[in-house]
Amino acid sequence: MTRVQVKPELLRWARERARLSIEQLETKFPRLGEWESGATAPTLKQLEAYARATNAPVGYLFLPAPPEEPLPIPDFRTMAGRTVVRPSPNLLDVIYACQERQAWYREFAQANGEAPLAFVGSATLNSPVVEVATAMRSALGFDLDARRDCPTWTEALRLFIAQTDRLGVMVMCSGVVLNNNRRHLDPEEFRGFALADERAPLVFVNGADTKAAQMFTLAHELAHVWLGASALSDSTAISQAENTTETWCNRVAAELLVPLDVVRAELRPGEELDQQATRLARRFKVSTLVILRRLLDLGRLSRIQFSVAYDAELKRLAGMPKPPGGGDFYLTTAARVGRRFARALVESTLEGRTLYRDAFRMLGISKVDAFHELGRSLHFDI
Repeated sequence: MTRVQVKPELLRWARERARLSIEQLETKFPRLGEWESGATAPTLKQLEAYARATNAPVGYLFLPAPPEEPLPIPDFRTMAGRTVVRPSPNLLDVIYACQERQAWYREFAQANGEAPLAFVGSATLNSPVVEVATAMRSALGFDLDARRDCPTWTEALRLFIAQTDRLGVMVMCSGVVLNNNRRHLDPEEFRGFALADERAPLVFVNGADTKAAQMFTLAHELAHVWLGASALSDSTAISQAENTTETWCNRVAAELLVPLDVVRAELRPGEELDQQATRLARRFKVSTLVILRRLLDLGRLSRIQFSVAYDAELKRLAGMPKPPGGGDFYLTTAARVGRRFARALVESTLEGRTLYRDAFRMLGISKVDAFHELGRSLHFDI
């Protein structure tokens, strides 16, 4: 049996890049420990299967040393105060897919004579937070009372996404890579990113996160679009003092979703903190963590009280069961790539300006029938 000479460090690199342990892979590759130690080597067929299991390009495994894979956009994520240095293949593939979609839409917009969007890059880090949040709310048509009247966080998020889409920003919300339900995105690695462009701004929201967290992520990434700067984020309600950009975007997002003057008017004397946080979270359709942060901003909580309450709420939320997935395939696909992008791509493909194979790749589908059904779900007469 012919075995392939591959350096053990490349096999180890692919496994660690995919955030997998030997124990997680040894059922399918029982001799992986020997491969990584150099005691033996895989066959070509085994190596190809290993590349698929770790989502690594098989050609990379023949390199003389592990490749450097820098993120193509500025990385503002932190985890326990440290920058995350090695992106997973899932994160990289999602960014590359979104960059391809953005490049396609930019050409589509130019060909159709769409004007540059004035709000992209209209703010700076010196712009007053309240003024920027007010301008964003006006541009979006973001009505706090309409959001309050949404029966669920899901409905409120759907409304927010639709408003952002109408403004001209592509919003792609997915918890997997393309339509591959075996490649889940990890909210602990990233919550979202923004790809700024004056004709094709794009925001990606990690759909594996909670709906309340997605609401804050969308607001945070929109702040990056207003700055006109692409960024990968781990947006939370707690600002990172060492990162001026993320701190500013967090403050704008919080003010957009939960204006301090409205919170102040909603306070009830003598109300218990947990009841207050739950009530206000339901009123604004955000996470209770965001409400705790706004109470800190208002001076209703000391820094110590906030830290204690925040940690306790994190533990409570971590223990809550996650809602089941599923749903209509075509509605899900449109949400994953964004309705603005999906409609433009279907239109261009039906008119013969874009090849079906290119449309299939960018949509993550493989059959003509599925493409036509997606078009019908978007109200095209097919």
